[in-house]
Amino acid sequence: MKLELVEAINFRNLSGSIELAPGLNVIYGANAQGKSSWLEAIYLLATTKSFRTAYPREVIRHNENEAILRARIKRGNLDKEIQLLIGATTKQTFVNGKREAVTRYLGILDAIAFTADEMEIVRGSPDARRKFLDRGIFGIHPSYLGTLNEYNRVLKQKNALLREASEAENKFKYQDLIEPWNDQLISLGTEIHLARLDYVEKLNEELKPELFQAEQITVRYKSSLEGKGDLGDYSSLLAERLKLRFDNELAAGYSLLGPHRDDLEIHCDGHEISKFGSSGQQRSALLILDLAQMSVYHNNFEEYPIFLIDDLDAELDRTRIEILLNYLGDNVQTIVSTSKRSIADRYRRRARTLFVQSGQVVEDLDIVQEKVELTAGAETTELTDPANEGGPLDEAENKSGNDKHRAPF
Repeated sequence: MKLELVEAINFRNLSGSIELAPGLNVIYGANAQGKSSWLEAIYLLATTKSFRTAYPREVIRHNENEAILRARIKRGNLDKEIQLLIGATTKQTFVNGKREAVTRYLGILDAIAFTADEMEIVRGSPDARRKFLDRGIFGIHPSYLGTLNEYNRVLKQKNALLREASEAENKFKYQDLIEPWNDQLISLGTEIHLARLDYVEKLNEELKPELFQAEQITVRYKSSLEGKGDLGDYSSLLAERLKLRFDNELAAGYSLLGPHRDDLEIHCDGHEISKFGSSGQQRSALLILDLAQMSVYHNNFEEYPIFLIDDLDAELDRTRIEILLNYLGDNVQTIVSTSKRSIADRYRRRARTLFVQSGQVVEDLDIVQEKVELTAGAETTELTDPANEGGPLDEAENKSGNDKHRAPF
């Protein structure tokens, strides 16, 4: 899987398009210039979700009604073009110019993102860890998304009845109304439970803590029914517990049992990392989890998803950066952002380096370096580095290069 080109229209402050290399790509620029927004755009194209906001309206440029993202992807001998149209409350997905259901769109481009917000997986609520699991599962089993969406729809209906019942005088007349929804939750919930158990087993097989000389990392799926009976017969146990806890659910006004209440425990040398791990251990654990997820994907498709790292030097120290990028090598298309020119320079000979200013790629640092080498020995005027990292820049790097950026599709 190779992402060749990305185009953005009315998306945050971005304009134009970027062309990407098959291996390492470094997007470099000062803060608030759009480097993270390009990574966000790629992640949105892959997943239809942002890693920065839950509200589509926030990614649409001010005074515009919609944003458009497009990408050209190569998978084996096939070339595909995908498009995501983002409205204030809705999204539309297109493949090769034709409108497609999101279930047929997802999976054409796959991406894993390592970002500051993703640290919620190891530090935050169970919801973040469930989403991590679910993203991994429907990455390799697209039909799982339909099961998950249907479960959430049924859960919403049941919770609406429970809220209504909690305010009614005769609460127990709602038991018969809720029972059919429970039946669906049991069936769908069992599918989700089994899929998550299977995925956690696969993750454990691919965890490589030795990569960062980290302590032993393991993950364990923790069911909300744990300790309540035989989890081997999950559907029967869930049915039994739903009947026993009907009064509690009425009092609460929402459903208390099922996979939406489960968690993923992440252990470091036998201790839960969210409670006892240091900041460095938590970062290493998340990176190890992301790489394991990438390996599980590869085991299914014999290709790797795209790996995105936002604000590379802020999230990882130099040692971890070196280990990670050497591990990924040329087999994984990796796209990283940084505000430091020194990072871009360090990897220039092995990476495509893109300089972003005001949302637009204005110069490829490879081209800049070629110009510098051609004029070596001539008198030049040093310009201030936009990222305040120091060092001379070629004057061409300050030009907008607008004539280079034609609409790719």
